[in-house]
Amino acid sequence: MKLQQQNNDHLNTVTAYGDGYVSINGIRHTGNLAILPDQLHPDWTTACFETLTIEDFDWLATLDAEIILLGTGKTLRFPRHELLQPLVRAQKGLEVMDLPAACRTYNVLMSEGRKVAAGLLLI
Repeated sequence: MKLQQQNNDHLNTVTAYGDGYVSINGIRHTGNLAILPDQLHPDWTTACFETLTIEDFDWLATLDAEIILLGTGKTLRFPRHELLQPLVRAQKGLEVMDLPAACRTYNVLMSEGRKVAAGLLLI
């Protein structure tokens, strides 16, 4: 699905998504990534949803964001409780959603100037 690009010069915007890909500012990515308005981290993790580790969430907890979106692929799935502990300790909000919802929500929050990050699982 293509998304209308808003006038957010120099900010990372999700411009399209579909089966196995996300486009950021028109550049297609097929691996897991983390995105913030001013940063892009391709290959944030090589894990699939079932193999996510506490280290993956430790890394997300270091991001300069108040809220972190976790896009879990085609379907909404919730990570095991123990994986969330780094985010709880860092006092970061977490919203878990499927990939399309995470992409749309990221764009809305980013355009509002919120301190948001998204970890997107594509594999």
